[in-house]
Amino acid sequence: MASIKRNRLSYAGSKMAIFGPRNIGRNIRRSANRAVQRSQISRGGESPLQPDSARNIAQQARARNIEIERRARQIANQLIAQRERARLAARNGRIFTEFDADTDIIPNQQEIVTKGLFPNNVGNQTTFYTSSRLTSTQKRYYQEIWNGKNNTNVSNFDVTASSMFSIAYGHSGGSGSADEGGQVNDTPTRAIYSQYRLLCLEPNDKKFTFNGKDSDHIYAINYNRALIKERLDEGNIEINISHLSGSVGGGKDSAFNNAHTGSHVRPLYQTSDCPQLRLVDDSKITSAISVRRGHFGRRYNIVSGSIEAGVYQSATPHHFGLIYPDLGIVILNADGLNASASFSSVTGSEVSGDNAMKLFTAISHSGAQMTDLSGDQSGMQARSSEKVTSTHYFVRATNAEYNFSNNPTFVTGSNGRFAQASFIGDPKVYITTIGMYNDRRELLASAKLSQPLLKSFTREALIKVKLDF
Repeated sequence: MASIKRNRLSYAGSKMAIFGPRNIGRNIRRSANRAVQRSQISRGGESPLQPDSARNIAQQARARNIEIERRARQIANQLIAQRERARLAARNGRIFTEFDADTDIIPNQQEIVTKGLFPNNVGNQTTFYTSSRLTSTQKRYYQEIWNGKNNTNVSNFDVTASSMFSIAYGHSGGSGSADEGGQVNDTPTRAIYSQYRLLCLEPNDKKFTFNGKDSDHIYAINYNRALIKERLDEGNIEINISHLSGSVGGGKDSAFNNAHTGSHVRPLYQTSDCPQLRLVDDSKITSAISVRRGHFGRRYNIVSGSIEAGVYQSATPHHFGLIYPDLGIVILNADGLNASASFSSVTGSEVSGDNAMKLFTAISHSGAQMTDLSGDQSGMQARSSEKVTSTHYFVRATNAEYNFSNNPTFVTGSNGRFAQASFIGDPKVYITTIGMYNDRRELLASAKLSQPLLKSFTREALIKVKLDF
């Protein structure tokens, strides 16, 4: 029995020997971790915040925020009270009222404004005159068209007349005009074609193309830049062209063509029975084509039709030219006018064809003799278009403000009493002008009312001033 006990004790001691070292290792690891933590705390310079400390800091932050809000409200109330005192002190005798940027000013308002293209806001021009003030050399290049007589004879000169547009004929090879300056191919028609080619076509494009077909010669209508504002209003352009007579010369050989100059042509019938070619742009049935990647604006086609009836045969329109609204230029295909309006454009060499006069004759006769579906004279219809940026200022005069005048006649000169006894307790003035001043009280602009506006203690005024840029 004794030996058995010893074995048990020995076994128990053996167990102690086995489990004792494990407990020691666990304790050592715990001590090491605490040492590392103490080392980290020592390096950080701060000990972890206790829950009570964090709550104290949060409470202090909330208190600071509450104090900041209280002080901000206090300052705001002081400013409002100061402004109100100044307003009340000055309302009866103020000269200036400062605009409130939030409620009195509406900036950067944009709108598209259109108006009649021709002088005096005329949208349908029916009278056309050439200018006799052009030199003979200038007339070989173009004709300038006015809305009244522009003669060198002073007694027969319309002082109200002004230039509307110019008409020119161009040929890529220089045909239809004689050489200038003794140089071969230095002709006005070639110069005109090259000029508009450089203005309207891409750099590598040498000829105007109408409905997929190149043309060697063109008619150009160039509108006065001052009239078109920013651009022509596409969809509101109509050009009416009367058919011309082809009776000069008696045949269609080259001799007839050379003799069919602008000074010889006439309308086919010099009455309202003369057929006419009506042309509009196709902006209502197709999108614009960008010219030189948008740098020169947009381009549309000129096709048969009218503003009233729209494009003729819109599925397969008849093409007669191109329009560049942003440039204010219309290019007409001379081949199309020859075929549909009997222009017989002179294309002979070394001959002054005076072709520009043909287009003038066709347009002017249409304006004088022809009518549209509404019975109006045909001529030429066009509108200008521009984007206007405006700022609206709302000028407010309450019942207690601006009821007195600095005009010396408002009071007597001796004692400062009202000149009119009825003004006592109830003065009356009339607002006629609004002045716009800067911060230095320098007058920048003034707005006149259409009629004087009565102002008194029983009347208030709200006046909107619109400044366009």
